[in-house]
Amino acid sequence: MVAIQETELKQGIFNGIARAKGRSQSILVSEVHKIEHLDPVDFFAAGREKYLGERFFWKDPEGKLVLAGLGICGQIQSDQAADRFFHVEKEWKRFMDSALIINKYQRNGMGPTLFGGFSFDPQKQGTALWSKFPEALFQIPKYMLTLSNGEMFLTTNVICTHHDDLTLFEKVSRERQEVLSKAAMKQSFAQPKLKKMVEIEPEAWKQAITHVVKDLKQSELKKVVLARELRLHFDEEVQAERVLVNLLDHQNDSFTFVLESNNDCFIGASPERLVKKEGKSLYSACLAGSIARGNTPEEDDRLGSELLSDQKNLMEHQYVVEMIKEAMEETCNEVLLPEQPVLMKMKYIQHLYTPVIGKNRAGTSILHLVNRLHPTPALGGLPKQAAIEKIREMEQLDRGLYAAPVGWMDYQGNGEFAVAIRSGLIQGKEASLFAGCGVVADSNAESEYKETSIKFRPMLTALGGKIT
Repeated sequence: MVAIQETELKQGIFNGIARAKGRSQSILVSEVHKIEHLDPVDFFAAGREKYLGERFFWKDPEGKLVLAGLGICGQIQSDQAADRFFHVEKEWKRFMDSALIINKYQRNGMGPTLFGGFSFDPQKQGTALWSKFPEALFQIPKYMLTLSNGEMFLTTNVICTHHDDLTLFEKVSRERQEVLSKAAMKQSFAQPKLKKMVEIEPEAWKQAITHVVKDLKQSELKKVVLARELRLHFDEEVQAERVLVNLLDHQNDSFTFVLESNNDCFIGASPERLVKKEGKSLYSACLAGSIARGNTPEEDDRLGSELLSDQKNLMEHQYVVEMIKEAMEETCNEVLLPEQPVLMKMKYIQHLYTPVIGKNRAGTSILHLVNRLHPTPALGGLPKQAAIEKIREMEQLDRGLYAAPVGWMDYQGNGEFAVAIRSGLIQGKEASLFAGCGVVADSNAESEYKETSIKFRPMLTALGGKIT
């Protein structure tokens, strides 16, 4: 059984209650402990009964950092279209200004950490599909497991008010030990049977592609990304844990994320980093242009070579490179990137990929970069504003969090956001999957349709289905 010493938390809560009474405001107390190894998925699953709808999970592609959060200690959300990035940052700063933090470990992603995401386009008319998720949603967990370079840490976050006394410590201590005890037990997860798969308006989507191609030849638009939806129906409720295990088994070289809200669950395995901040270092990535994997090594090499020389895909990729480089140069003293893209090979698809590294100027937050970079031309188009307006006009899909920034930031200003592609929304016995493609002047509707079918595969496979 995993057990931890509690004396620091007890004193921290005592001090937090005293501060709350002195300031007449709620105080966040956060404590970090190093603990014995736990399986992060089992920790996530341990919260199913008590914290369903209040959990998150994150794993970077290298597996160097894994986060799993249970319960909601604090929440920041916004439904306003303007200034939502600023609102989240302002509220986060307000939380941190009075917080008491007990953390002797200088690692990223521990102590008070905010996890969540933004919708793709807050000005697009919303639908019931995403009614459980506001335009910006971020959670501070009650309990967060951090796997950092092979070592395991537990953050406990407690809100203290002037009404509280030390019975709060006793309650938190019991609850925390219950979580750890349950997490130490191996979990098993059922795989429901896929009953029906429905493509949402595929012919109308193809017609929209053809329409946009005509517009591209007669306007300032260079590229527009259009996405579509696949709705799945199962015989039983879909468990996020089962899907998460499948993604980690088959898409382990991706950013794996889960964000729950009111029992709906947004989950995915994205190959695309938006931005990472680690001290003064910033990292981004240009990922645009794609082709299928081959069935043999020879076919795979041939397809990869074809992608590296395909002018349509190279042009799409260059649009992203230019935009991200320009955005990084605004906040960095130095920006480094290679002259030519390379191939990023995933299980079902390969992409053109260019990494970008910058040295951040003082005072620039990660949310400033997220705001500046979203949406990249890979998920929106060019010029940015004209492309977004065209998506609003032509795309029937309510994207919600699909293709938008999802990630985390800690109290020290470090963090990482991925572009939430290769993703799906689980709703009880149903799930929606999303996939898009970049439309340029020489795009063909049938080819783009086939490309989105390939992009559905990672999530569809994780949910137990397949596209023939």
